[in-house]
Amino acid sequence: METVLPKTVAETASGAAKIAPTFFSHASRMPDKQAIWCEGATATYQELAKLVCRWSNAMSASGVKHGDHIGVILPNSIEFSALMLVAADLGAVLVPLNTSLTPSAVHKAFAAAEVKHVVSTAMLLKSLLVKPATSRTDGSGAKNFPTPPDFSTVSGLWLSVDEAIEGATLLADLLENASPHSQPLNAALEEDALILTMTSGSTGDPKPIILTQRTKFNRARAAVELYDITAQDRTLAATPLYHSLAERLVLIPLLTGGTSILMSRFSATAWLECVHEQAVTFTIAVSSQLKQIAGQLDGGHAYDITSLRCIVSSSALLDPQVKTELLAKFDCDFHECYGASEIAIASNLDRVSAKTKLRSVGIAAPGVNIKIIGKNNEMVGTGEIGEIVCKTPMLFGGYFKRPDLTQAAMWGEYFRTGDMGRLDEDGFLYFLGRTKDIIISGGINIYPADIEAVVNQHASVAESAAFAFPDEQLGEVAAIAVVPTNKPEFDLKQLRFHCCERLADFQQPRKFFIVNELPKNSMGKLMKQQLVKTYTINSKC
Repeated sequence: METVLPKTVAETASGAAKIAPTFFSHASRMPDKQAIWCEGATATYQELAKLVCRWSNAMSASGVKHGDHIGVILPNSIEFSALMLVAADLGAVLVPLNTSLTPSAVHKAFAAAEVKHVVSTAMLLKSLLVKPATSRTDGSGAKNFPTPPDFSTVSGLWLSVDEAIEGATLLADLLENASPHSQPLNAALEEDALILTMTSGSTGDPKPIILTQRTKFNRARAAVELYDITAQDRTLAATPLYHSLAERLVLIPLLTGGTSILMSRFSATAWLECVHEQAVTFTIAVSSQLKQIAGQLDGGHAYDITSLRCIVSSSALLDPQVKTELLAKFDCDFHECYGASEIAIASNLDRVSAKTKLRSVGIAAPGVNIKIIGKNNEMVGTGEIGEIVCKTPMLFGGYFKRPDLTQAAMWGEYFRTGDMGRLDEDGFLYFLGRTKDIIISGGINIYPADIEAVVNQHASVAESAAFAFPDEQLGEVAAIAVVPTNKPEFDLKQLRFHCCERLADFQQPRKFFIVNELPKNSMGKLMKQQLVKTYTINSKC
């Protein structure tokens, strides 16, 4: 069965980039085909379409209007997936958040995104619906407990998907208000925001990223073309749905007539079992997941993953050694991509190119233009290091109500990634780390990726992260946090000798911190600034 996704950006711009109608067209043509599976729960296209239509109509009848912002705090589920289609039909805007955020962090994010309605589980809603105390003192007049955040500004619908609680409407009751024969509202426009995805989360100032229907559609179309996705594919999403990668992986099959396979949470064993049991053919996985999967494949258990047609590594640089292992262990098309939430996929490294360009993250994806700019904001020459900037049809719609941040993030029509890299003579991109992570020692730029590549080559190291450490003479020196493969037998002297042989003097780590694990977020991305905060305060080595 052929995909109905438009094949060119021009076609998309001419009126095809509407998510809900595309999904409903599949539901009318193949009602009994499995649309989605999530941890044993399933829905056919017809069942999912009926749920979406009833939910969309019921939300509209309950006062949810075109353009309203809906805060979503849900685990991966069929309900979360359906809600994306509901928003696409209503013309509403979803603001998905990490389920582990504190009420204060949720409050901050809701305020930044102007959330009016909330959809969550009963357990999570209870923590948000606590009324602020008028006085909480220890008798002396001083506050003894922090005051819960006031969510009274979220004045619309509070919806619980699983259990009835005071102050919220139960989804099952809401759906009773809509006819089982409800029809699509088709109220959304291509330019409407569909998702406001957050950066900064619980730390710093939340920056909602605007992703419109057109952008989401373009990103799905780009993946379809790049990875040859068809209606026969069973696409696995194993990362949290509050992140744009998982959202894309759920939407791709629903927009191509395929089947979405959704894991509630990731473990290497569960991933391998899911691939086998659900006959997964395509997925994009974060690099930290693939490293765990590669290790599990060495565990002696025979996993049948022959259904896999194509797998893509995303979200963080894949260690060259792990990349080599994966190329050997996965007998399927293998890719590595580079990108960001604001631009989606920017570059692609395929299996063939990886043989000669192993340390690169590939060439620009179709329709994408990548350049490197220097400190003076002018393009640098081939092989020279600078900031990676990208021009792409998959560009975000800006930061919500932050034109200052949006303007600062652009170099003309190019998005400034904040990442350092270089392009070789063949146009292959090499990622060297975040601009803010560059170590400047005595006026010399040191790129953490260069140090990490050498340290990770040592057999005693599972993974590492280099970062800047304050120094009175040089301003900064290189420090490195190391996770040993076997901590009791780890020999730091051997690792120091290994570094001395392979790194220039200015690149040598001056501080070594032996840790059990590196701080990472739920997407497996390294939180390097957490290392800086932890170890620059306590300078003991």
